[in-house]
Amino acid sequence: MSNGMRVDLSALDEVIRKLWTLLDDMDKAGQTSKYNTEIPMDAFGNSCLFLEAGDLQAAHKTAKADLEKVIEGLHGLIEKFSTSTSKVKDKYTEQEYANKTQMGGGTGDSNGSFGK
Repeated sequence: MSNGMRVDLSALDEVIRKLWTLLDDMDKAGQTSKYNTEIPMDAFGNSCLFLEAGDLQAAHKTAKADLEKVIEGLHGLIEKFSTSTSKVKDKYTEQEYANKTQMGGGTGDSNGSFGK
């Protein structure tokens, strides 16, 4: 017997779509951080004249690597949540179909096991 709880499958679909969009955005951010944020050494100044130039470049590389790691972690988390949400939605869809089939196909007829 049902406890009266209902699941809005269209809301789950919307969550999944938004997560996929977020994953696409994370992919773009990951590509940008990896390939479009490289700063050449000469941009930090001449190491002969500016002694901290090497330290600045090293700090930049560290920050770049940290950013790439954070984006990768977020991407993994969002992907895991998206996959889990899809599986939950699929299970609810299967259960809804099974319930309709058991109750007579959901067509208004009384051919199901409870309709006899």
